[in-house]
Amino acid sequence: MTTGIEEARIPLDPFVTDLDGESARLRAAGPLAAVELPGGVPVWAVTHHAEAKALLTDPRLVKDINVWGAWQRGEIPADWPLIGLANPGRSMLTVDGAEHRRLRTLVAQALTVRRVEHMRGRITELTDRLLDELPADGGVFDLKAAFAYPLPMYVVADLMGIEEARLPRLKVLFEKFFSTQTPPEEVVATLTELAGIMADTVAAKRAAPGDDLTSALILASENGDHLTDEEIVSTLQLMVAAGHETTISLIVNAVVNLSTHPEQRALVLSGRAEWSALIEETLRWSTPTSHVLIRFATEDVPVGDRVIPAGDALIVSYGALGRDERAHGPTAGEFDITRDSPSRHISFGHGPHVCPGAALSRLEAAVALPALYARFPRLDLAVPASELRNKPVVTQNDLFELPVRTA
Repeated sequence: MTTGIEEARIPLDPFVTDLDGESARLRAAGPLAAVELPGGVPVWAVTHHAEAKALLTDPRLVKDINVWGAWQRGEIPADWPLIGLANPGRSMLTVDGAEHRRLRTLVAQALTVRRVEHMRGRITELTDRLLDELPADGGVFDLKAAFAYPLPMYVVADLMGIEEARLPRLKVLFEKFFSTQTPPEEVVATLTELAGIMADTVAAKRAAPGDDLTSALILASENGDHLTDEEIVSTLQLMVAAGHETTISLIVNAVVNLSTHPEQRALVLSGRAEWSALIEETLRWSTPTSHVLIRFATEDVPVGDRVIPAGDALIVSYGALGRDERAHGPTAGEFDITRDSPSRHISFGHGPHVCPGAALSRLEAAVALPALYARFPRLDLAVPASELRNKPVVTQNDLFELPVRTA
């Protein structure tokens, strides 16, 4: 078995110039591939569906960054551009076992199914408002900037009780948070300012509670146990980051997929295929999350003919495993909204740490996409798909812009 990470590694392109090609190379090297993250950081990547599901429920792989040997040895600087994703503070993302169950239980009290479904009316209202502002004369405009980005941000702000006046600054900060190109001198300042905005929100809601998730997190209680302010701040930061980025990419990728597969678009627009099928196939075929630095090995963990050594880090390469033929059949590389079992993907994670915001993201897409095409049934790309540019974000399948025309 291969047990060292000193073998030849596949470097992840910090500029994400060919995500599909990179995902295919990772999948071919899998199910466990030795890769290098931007900054020269060595990690392992699980790239096949079945192995990912197994590792995501393996108790030998934990969230505690202090298990990471490279972190212990001081090889990962505090200003590494991806440090905010590896060490984002105390939240559901960074703990396991009983402590994870505790946080998950308290957060679940606040983020209920009823609260998410209650957002449907607000999502519809925001969608209609944004659609009213889009040009209908056939001219070219950036659908991401005008629709796919602001909708999830407004929804998250509304859900969390964050002041809308904060959104422009949050946009700047989260772009720095996710980017591999953020200058080292700005990394710590970005994380500090983001935490400060969330702390201000918590303080405001303690003083004047409202009908929002932050207030609900403050009030959540289990046998007299409450979330600390630090836990609430980290939870808010996690949910805002994951909540808006995932939904932006889901909406953008769905539009690109329909534009580049007109026969599939005809099925949806004619009612011969469900919008939910489009959403699930988009989540599988062009998953919003490319790679996530997610776990650290407390002991040697065999995967196929390789081993994740104790102290090494693991990422889940969702872009690779979403097209795994062993899980999705010989046509896994094709975009097909009519395929059987469209929901078998694990693009929102699997096991105890499955994304708590998955239902909200699906709901936003289920409202936004039908409304967008009902208003603009001839919506199409204004440039060849080959000219669309990914942002330098190795964790997200995210475009700089989405030029479209409506007629």
